[in-house]
Amino acid sequence: MLDGPRLAPLSGRARQLVVILHGYGADGDDLIALGEAWRQALPDAAFVAPDGPEPCDHMPSGRQWFPLDLRNPREYWLGCIGVRAAIDCFLDAELRRLALDDGALGLVGFSQGTMTALHVGLRRKNAPAALVGYSGRLAGPDSLAEVTVRPPVTLIHGGLDDVIPAVDMGVAATALSSAGLAVETHLIPDIGHEIDGRALGFGLAALSRGFQAD
Repeated sequence: MLDGPRLAPLSGRARQLVVILHGYGADGDDLIALGEAWRQALPDAAFVAPDGPEPCDHMPSGRQWFPLDLRNPREYWLGCIGVRAAIDCFLDAELRRLALDDGALGLVGFSQGTMTALHVGLRRKNAPAALVGYSGRLAGPDSLAEVTVRPPVTLIHGGLDDVIPAVDMGVAATALSSAGLAVETHLIPDIGHEIDGRALGFGLAALSRGFQAD
């Protein structure tokens, strides 16, 4: 069972849930800082940043959602398929715990976490309020006919990213738009594989819009 650091809603009662999926070799402690940055503006939101299910193969102090050895499209696709059930189970349990449904869920990812967030979020039984992906890519862009829901998607990427090139954001956006999803993109030209204050602002705006639409 997945687990990780949590932040309770500042208002005292959760009306939304934001789940943040970390990147390869990191863990939930690295990404719960996004919740710290957003919680004043989203006082009714609970935040959780689960740790990936496995120790990271190449960074043993961190975690991974799935192995990254070949770093090719098939590995991304099979990895996302393999971890989907664990993430779905975690999301279902957290929503039940807070007496919420998917319409109150914001799913956020960074890098490998973006791949998994997009894969899982587009295949839920009911649509999340918002999907936000930082510095990531879309696994299986040719397999979007199987998506079950179409939540709003916001993709944010640094123009200087030397881990996952910014062009991957455009590839993902084109595929998602062609599948009928509403996609918003933000390229921040002068940052790399990271999240700065501007990127935080774009993510917060996407979550706020999604929750207001619920």
